[in-house]
Amino acid sequence: MEERSLKVLANDTTFFNKISNTLTKLLIPTKIGLNGMLITLKRNAVLKTYENYKSVDREDTNKEETLRNRYEESYTLYLESIDKYIMDSVYKKVKSGAASSFEQNALSNYYNVVHLKDKEYNEYKARKQKFLLDLDYESVLNGGKEKLVKRYRKLYIEKSDELYKSILKHYSVKLADGIKEKNLNQIELYKSIFLTLDDYVKTILPLKLEDDFRDFEKIKKAYDELDRFDIGKLDEKDFLEKNVILLGMSRTLFTHSLPLVAAEQCYQKLLKDTRSLIVTTKQETKQEEIYQTLLKVIQNYNEKLLSTKVYWEKPDERDAYKKFWAEYSEATSDDEREIAVLRKELHDVQEDTPKAKQIRQFYKNKLVEFGVMRQLKNSCQTLENMKLTKVEV
Repeated sequence: MEERSLKVLANDTTFFNKISNTLTKLLIPTKIGLNGMLITLKRNAVLKTYENYKSVDREDTNKEETLRNRYEESYTLYLESIDKYIMDSVYKKVKSGAASSFEQNALSNYYNVVHLKDKEYNEYKARKQKFLLDLDYESVLNGGKEKLVKRYRKLYIEKSDELYKSILKHYSVKLADGIKEKNLNQIELYKSIFLTLDDYVKTILPLKLEDDFRDFEKIKKAYDELDRFDIGKLDEKDFLEKNVILLGMSRTLFTHSLPLVAAEQCYQKLLKDTRSLIVTTKQETKQEEIYQTLLKVIQNYNEKLLSTKVYWEKPDERDAYKKFWAEYSEATSDDEREIAVLRKELHDVQEDTPKAKQIRQFYKNKLVEFGVMRQLKNSCQTLENMKLTKVEV
């Protein structure tokens, strides 16, 4: 009797807890059904107001404003209905152990977004909208109704485009304002910019291309070049090359959201990282591959950005660039262009750090190989029986 009275039962094995869990699982499908109906109603409403707003005569400003307000109001109610589905249905399914892996990941991503609310509110607003839109877009695709997919895709592309631009603008402001934070935070900021560009190119740009994206010809070569980074595991050199391509495409896709000042800082970060990787790589073959990547970064930086730069804070930097670009553009061979780049790099890298000294020596060795710089050997001679006489002047 004493032994049996001391036996402790786990909470989930008691009769009342079993009944509670069973009822929760029974009620969840009903809740999902109700939320699903609500989302469908709100989605149909926002599609209708969106299409009315897009088709209105722009010269009728009063009507345009009225329809725009209706559209924005219905869009807000639509997102709120999806948000309610997350909290009421997915959360309860995860808690009861009845959620699929997709639902578990969705809830995890949801909390990652909510986590931004206190420290990065502007980013939080954009990313939460993006998360909710992505979630329902997946639902619409799985529904398999071709007409609905076609209608919804227009809204999805336009809104997603706005949200990605808002996120990148947020990052650009942080860079352009020159916020002095810890180096780690700055690194994370650059990383966030490149990840956002990558995500956009993978998810939204293909949809825009299906709708005959008018600026595609400007980025077609770069877009096709990204395919080779989708196979296998990427090393540091691959990531640098990929980010160079993404940054070049951003000059067309996000001219205003990632303006010249922010893009220039991103290019400078890529240059710094590539130089550092050259001097830390010991294998000669690999080092040469990274050096070729550096040449691509420099070419892209000058062609995509510096050649379009109008305002220069320092006139001497503008003059140095013009001189270099004239030499580079007028070169008749790859060797001549490479020599011009090496001379410019020697001029630009002036930091008094071990890595800066190493990369300058690397450039000098390259110029010696091209025969445009001589390498003088250090030599000394000991003279015997020599005396120094101090002379008064």
